[in-house]
Amino acid sequence: MNDPPEDLKRVRIAPAGGRAVVAVDGHDVSSLVRAYTVHQEAGEPSTVVLQFTEHVPTEVEGLARVVVGVPPDPGPAAAAFLEAIDARQLEEAALSRPDLLDGRPHELTRAMLRLLTDWARGGWTGWEPADDDAEPDPAP
Repeated sequence: MNDPPEDLKRVRIAPAGGRAVVAVDGHDVSSLVRAYTVHQEAGEPSTVVLQFTEHVPTEVEGLARVVVGVPPDPGPAAAAFLEAIDARQLEEAALSRPDLLDGRPHELTRAMLRLLTDWARGGWTGWEPADDDAEPDPAP
């Protein structure tokens, strides 16, 4: 097999019983890797992003053009999610869930937070943002 260009290194990712063996230039780095992503565009070399575990030693043997991934900041995604919530419908949803209302202090706030958590995990069932600016249809 031909040697790769100088800025590219051989990367091998192989399944091994529910896990993956990740090797860079023949050096197994599997124990250091928490996650990986492979990006490939037609006709271009692959880019492999390795996300290391929290306990990566300060020295890693082997060379590779590797992009070390940083866990994404959840703030922008959370802000976008919350901006999409209709306050009136959130309140209506919370008040219509007696299982979330227990009579203790701050029950409405706790119910809303529980609903938002459920919705963020994909449990958004039947609630669509209200269009407060919509005009009623004209009479026939």
